Parts: sequence; C-alpha cells; structure tokens
Amino acid sequence: MALLQVSFFSNKLKRNVNFNALIPIDGTEITEQGRRKAKPFKSLYLLHGYAGHHNDWLWGSRIKELSSKYNIAVFMPSGENNFYLDDVDKGELYGEFIGKELVDFTRNMFPISDRREDTFIGGLSMGGYGAIRNGLKYNSTFSRIIALSSALIIYNIAGIPEDFKDPVADYKYYRSVFGDLDQLVGSDKDPEALIAKLKEKNEKIPEIYMACGTEDFLLKENRRYQDFLVKQNINATYIESPGDHDWKFWDEYIEKAIVWAISKG
Repeated sequence: MALLQVSFFSNKLKRNVNFNALIPIDGTEITEQGRRKAKPFKSLYLLHGYAGHHNDWLWGSRIKELSSKYNIAVFMPSGENNFYLDDVDKGELYGEFIGKELVDFTRNMFPISDRREDTFIGGLSMGGYGAIRNGLKYNSTFSRIIALSSALIIYNIAGIPEDFKDPVADYKYYRSVFGDLDQLVGSDKDPEALIAKLKEKNEKIPEIYMACGTEDFLLKENRRYQDFLVKQNINATYIESPGDHDWKFWDEYIEKAIVWAISKG
C-alpha cells in the first residue's frame, strides 16, 4: 500500500492544491523492465464533509485498510466549504476540478483505469452532495456514486430571505456558494434537475448508492431524494439503519458501498 500526498497547480482553482492518494500496490508483480503486470486499478474519488479537509477520511475511517482489502485506488481532495461547486466570480471551479481535472491528472500519474465503468465518486455530508452533483454532471466520467448522509439542502435554502440563518450558516454564505438562491431549483446544482436533464437527453445515468442513519439530522433530505429516484425509475440503492451523522456510521457504510461499487463490473 502506498499513501501519498500530492501537490500540483490546479488550473481550475488557480492555485496549488493537495490531495491524498491510496494506491494498493503491495504484492503486485514487477517485471524486469519495472512495469507492473496487472490490470489498472479501479478508482474512487472520495470527498469530505463541511469544515473538513483531505485528511478526514484517513483520520476518521479505515479507508487505507479498505483500499488494500478491495484493491481500489482512492483519491481524497479538499473541497473546503464550497460544496464542490464552481464559483465563476472567484475563478474557483471546484466542480470542474473534481469532475475532470483531478481525474485526468490522476489517470496520467497513477496505474488506474481510464474506463468509466471503473471510476467512482463518493463522499459524506457535504461530500455526499458533491458526489451526487458532480457524479451526475460528469456522467461520462463516473459510473457509480456513493453518497453517505448527503447534505441535499438546496430545497431548504432555495428562495430564503436575506436574514436567514440556521445552525450551519447564513444567507450570505449560501448565496456565495450556490449563487442566486431564487434560481437554485432547476439549475445544474439541483440533483433532481440533473437527473431530468440526463433522462431528457437519453444519456447514461450513474448508479447511485445512498445510506443515511435514522438519527441523522439530514434523514428527511435523503428520504426526499430517494423518493424522487424511485419515481424516476433510477437504478439506486438506498439504505437506512440506526446511526447518526458521525464516523461510526460512515466507516461502516463506506465499506459496504465499496463492495457494492466493485461488484457491479
């Protein structure tokens, strides 16, 4: 197992960025020419939650062990608190960074497959939303989406007044991240609208795995999206089980989700 922290200049974010990479190279055969005699690894781009960073999954879960156990490369970038969305005004294109630039960079640097069928995106909370949004928006890149305790909050904040404030943030923050909140529903930040657009164009829709704890404060939002997926006949797996918005739940279900992802093809 190789654990690397990589730094490179991102054209989409206009600055140097760091990400962690797990490459399960232990036990692979090396030829005399130094080339690895094995097929390229499947890959998972794994996103952290609000107020987190690229080390969260390493510190909070068994992801290093799981990468080795299931022979899958895992890449963990930082999305800061931007919900993995593009901020055109600032020139910080987190969506394009996650959905294209980081994938292209890692495919050039590491022995991973460039096939859509072998490329997955996942995350927890804010990262669960980011995985759904970018997995759907970049559907030609990702074949499967893993979304744990997803912060599918856009239907809560759409059209909120300027004096709005909740336990997480206020109007100014949501406006800075999501743009015009009166135009949020139906935009490319709306996971329901993204599904509708893909269906309209008859494009491939990534398979989705969702899990949320029954004590999680985001349970209602996850149930809403699950109901929508069922009505739209989308290929999705949805699981509720006892659990809260915490690492105990995420550590359990990231393993179940990885097994689900790699068993599909």
